[in-house]
Amino acid sequence: MKIVAAFLISACALCAAVPGQTRSVKNGKKVKETKAEKRFINPEGLAVSPAYTQVVTARGGKTVYISGQVPLDAKGELVGKGDLRAQTLKVFENLRIALAAAGANFSDVVKLSYFIKNYKPADRSLIREIRDRFFPADKPLPASTLIGVDALFLDDVLIEVECVAVVD
Repeated sequence: MKIVAAFLISACALCAAVPGQTRSVKNGKKVKETKAEKRFINPEGLAVSPAYTQVVTARGGKTVYISGQVPLDAKGELVGKGDLRAQTLKVFENLRIALAAAGANFSDVVKLSYFIKNYKPADRSLIREIRDRFFPADKPLPASTLIGVDALFLDDVLIEVECVAVVD
């Protein structure tokens, strides 16, 4: 029992995250990260949208998964109560911070998932307008999914966005 407990403590210590540090380890050995290759594809037979790419493939590099970001500031206070525009702007600002923490930026994003409380089709243009401020105009947009929901984790939160990025 003591050996198992010591092993678990050691294993947990290896997994503990230190703020500001990242590590790539596989089976106890450092892994060389390779340059990312991303392809944005709109295959024949699927509608081409100016708002997203139908298929994105990625190989190499470092994959970054960003938890759903909501319109909370650094103190955990809601920004823009009742205002989808203000909340969407804060969500994308939070995504920028999260991406930067992983050494990424919006040009590295390959997938976005939107969750919109009480979604109405008219909300789409507002969300796209703000999204477009953050993504480089000369790069293809990532694959995307938008889901209307009845509720999010707090009553006054109107939008949550998660993303996946692949970084060189």
